[in-house]
Amino acid sequence: MTHSRHEPTGHAAMTMHQLITADGNRVADEVLDPFVSDIDDQTLRNLYEDMVVIRRIDFESTALQRQGQLALWPPMLGQEASQIGSVRALDEDDFVFPTYRENGVAYCRGASMGNVLGVWRGTSNTGWDPYELNMATPQIIIGSQTLHATGYAMGLVLEGKESLSIAYLGDGATSQGDVHESMVFAASFQAPVIFFCQNNHWAISEPVGLQSHVPIAGRAPGYGIPSLQVDGNDVLAVLAATRWAAHRARTGGGPSFIEAVTYRMGAHTTADDPTRYRGVTELEEWGAKDPLARMRTFLVNAGKLDAEAESAIAAKADAVAAELRDACINLPDPEPMSAFDNVYVDEHPVLDRQREHYRAYLASFDGSTTAASEAPTAMTPTSMTQGRAS
Repeated sequence: MTHSRHEPTGHAAMTMHQLITADGNRVADEVLDPFVSDIDDQTLRNLYEDMVVIRRIDFESTALQRQGQLALWPPMLGQEASQIGSVRALDEDDFVFPTYRENGVAYCRGASMGNVLGVWRGTSNTGWDPYELNMATPQIIIGSQTLHATGYAMGLVLEGKESLSIAYLGDGATSQGDVHESMVFAASFQAPVIFFCQNNHWAISEPVGLQSHVPIAGRAPGYGIPSLQVDGNDVLAVLAATRWAAHRARTGGGPSFIEAVTYRMGAHTTADDPTRYRGVTELEEWGAKDPLARMRTFLVNAGKLDAEAESAIAAKADAVAAELRDACINLPDPEPMSAFDNVYVDEHPVLDRQREHYRAYLASFDGSTTAASEAPTAMTPTSMTQGRAS
């Protein structure tokens, strides 16, 4: 028997939990069904609307990058169900620790379009105030957000709070030491943290089969962490799975691990060319499992989505896209001295010296000889050493 180079193989089989099939049919799942028994027609339409809107955000942002308005953009095309299903299972006081791709999650947490795009346009170092949204700003360093989420969750236990943290990560991140250290601490201290892995099958150009020869969700039980593998293109199943994990966290059950099996239909970032490492047939295969198409089919067949509702959803997506484009183009350039803001919590002498050097450097462009003559002496390796010795 031969195996696809990018599909996990091995003897550790797992059940792929699902509630809506790729062709839009509702199926039963004894594990997940109890966690969505309260979902009504309006909630189902809202989930679909969220996915339509964030796909439009993705398309508009990709277009803005191609037009030179953004330096970079990390597409989330194909992963809408994983992002929407998981974030809509959270409470407002739960804290989210994302990667750089969870811009759909940020939208649902209330981030403005300007805050979402500032990082990618280069006008700010962060996206939003984490404490306003209960969501950390985008993390570029692969896997490190799992450490932050676990530490935060341990703090929740010490403070006696019932909220939780959730760490988003990709399949490639599961090969990082930070992730494994996080799971060790989370299990040891029964921290209320959800490890939400979006297995989109590619860690840039490396297939998931090189990351793990068994299902990724099968790794977590080795640390004493219960896990579920769920169809990541099924928004209702993802919602149920995340509710399952959230219930465990809130009732003293400790950490959980979810592997949402999905697919990155777009590029890793707009600087990437995925045609160099994956075939057309693979993209066609996953295109048939599109999360938006299956949810629309389910809703239409069940009589839960009519032309009027679809028109309203399209209008909402248009409005968000227009807001996004306007916010992006009109983002103000940052003040040069703001580069020194929010570096340390407290004042730091080295940063103070750097700030004054840079202030004098900027002043030199005003043609002021006074500013140049009063500029601090440049720091040489010798003077830096002497400064430390004193």
